[in-house]
Amino acid sequence: MKTQFQGAIIVLSAAMALTTSMTASAQSAGVWSLKAGVNQITPKVDSGDMSAPALPRTKADVKSDTEAIIAVSYMFTDHISAEFHLGIPYTHELDGAGSINGVGKLGTVESLPPTLYLQWRFLEPKAMFRPYVGLGLTYARFQKETGSGALTAVTNTGSATPTTFTVDSKFALTPQIGITYAINEKWFADLAVTKTYLKTTTHFSTGQNMDMRLDPVAVSFAIGYHF
Repeated sequence: MKTQFQGAIIVLSAAMALTTSMTASAQSAGVWSLKAGVNQITPKVDSGDMSAPALPRTKADVKSDTEAIIAVSYMFTDHISAEFHLGIPYTHELDGAGSINGVGKLGTVESLPPTLYLQWRFLEPKAMFRPYVGLGLTYARFQKETGSGALTAVTNTGSATPTTFTVDSKFALTPQIGITYAINEKWFADLAVTKTYLKTTTHFSTGQNMDMRLDPVAVSFAIGYHF
């Protein structure tokens, strides 16, 4: 019995050593990783007033959306990595706010915010949990803006033509905090929170403009694989 117990301890110790070695290799310098998951973007809107002609304090709000994302990363060292995020476009609903609160949907807009992060990963490569921080450069691209009947009513200057609008695409900085969990030497789970400091301007076909600070907060969860 004693011999069997000792043998089991030796086998277990060898297995743990092998797992630790493989995990360390998977999270070390020179390793590529690919992850896929979901990301929810929630704009924290601070809307300016629509320019004249419009009711005083005519503002807008922007709703959240959740979509699939993919990201690829590369470890330059055991602690420094770069990560590129991309996904399918998010569809955001624009609602009336301020003096036009209650008019409902003003329109919809798609956003596509590819982001390149430079990251610092804490603890050692063999750690099961590795917190990290990052700073990213985001290009917030807006497209497929579609106005509603409510928008036409709000901006109507006597024309029967439906009101359209465009939103300026912008570069913005995106701080990031996150943590990875090593499922095994190849697979991992990732949870991250970001905030993008983004200010843009909406232009209406009727001549009005509206400045908006969006500052969206995003929460993502993904499963990844080390190569």
